Amino acid sequence: MRKKVLITGGAGFIGLHLAEKLVATCDVTLLDDFSRGRSDDRLAAVRPHVRLVEHDLTTPIPDGLLDGDYAEVYHLAAVVGVVYSNEEPQRVLRTNLLSTIHVLDWFTTLPDATLCFASSSEAYAGSVEAGIAEVPTGEDVPLVVSDPTVARSSYGFSKIAGELLCRNYAQAHGFALRMVRFHNVYGPRMGYEHVIPQFIERLLDGADPFAIYGADQTRAFCYVTDAADAIAALTALPTKETLLVNIGNDQEEILIEDLARKVFETAGRFPATDVHPAPPLSPARRLPDVGRLRELTGHTPKVDLAEGLRRTYEWYAQDIAARAAKER
Repeated sequence: MRKKVLITGGAGFIGLHLAEKLVATCDVTLLDDFSRGRSDDRLAAVRPHVRLVEHDLTTPIPDGLLDGDYAEVYHLAAVVGVVYSNEEPQRVLRTNLLSTIHVLDWFTTLPDATLCFASSSEAYAGSVEAGIAEVPTGEDVPLVVSDPTVARSSYGFSKIAGELLCRNYAQAHGFALRMVRFHNVYGPRMGYEHVIPQFIERLLDGADPFAIYGADQTRAFCYVTDAADAIAALTALPTKETLLVNIGNDQEEILIEDLARKVFETAGRFPATDVHPAPPLSPARRLPDVGRLRELTGHTPKVDLAEGLRRTYEWYAQDIAARAAKER
């Protein structure tokens, strides 16, 4: 029997890639309000094989909207990205907290489902900044908000609060819970609010000199299909235990300046660089300890950075060209 799966934020970045993976073996429902999710060719291709429900999760889920005995629920819907955190922190907090509360209130009506909550490495960014968490960073570190007066803190706090909500609901109602902290997941359809698509867009716009902020910082990037594989394997585990697990790729840590040069090589364009300081609260180094993920699932990344950048660049080059054609 095909298990029933719900993905909130299912028309978004990770959500749609996860749906593309699961439709072969599962009955998949996608829930999205299309505030960030895209109605594009990729969604059109998967729509005949899924149920698509449009709903704004800042309001409660109405009775009957999501009828079904779901085995797995992936709560991926959220406002994500440094741009939004800096410019609309109140929206980030309101959307991310209300959507999680409303999903949890509805989820408690399911008899025997597993919930996977999408958290983020930003949850512990303040801990690294305060020097109470090492890098590479494991899951079991104290969580702090380093500076609540800085707007960027809104996203990390929303994920700390989301983890706390999920953990306490699971304890109260006895359901299986997976909380996954995503680390620099990238790939096609991720929007234009993140470093790799921003690099590609500015490069194709002809930026020269090419500005790089925080060039001496390091990150480790995880291609989106690897992230989807990891959370599907984790959520399918039979244990009822609450699991908090890092999702990322610890094998290719890279300087941001070197990342820019890899994007240049992928595009075949080589502008001069113009280095600037990093924005406030931007971590100097981010690298996950993914030992727990390996131990639980045996997961290993399949897509290295060179191949992932190639796929990502090809998609964004086509998308940017299509957008330009529509504007003409």
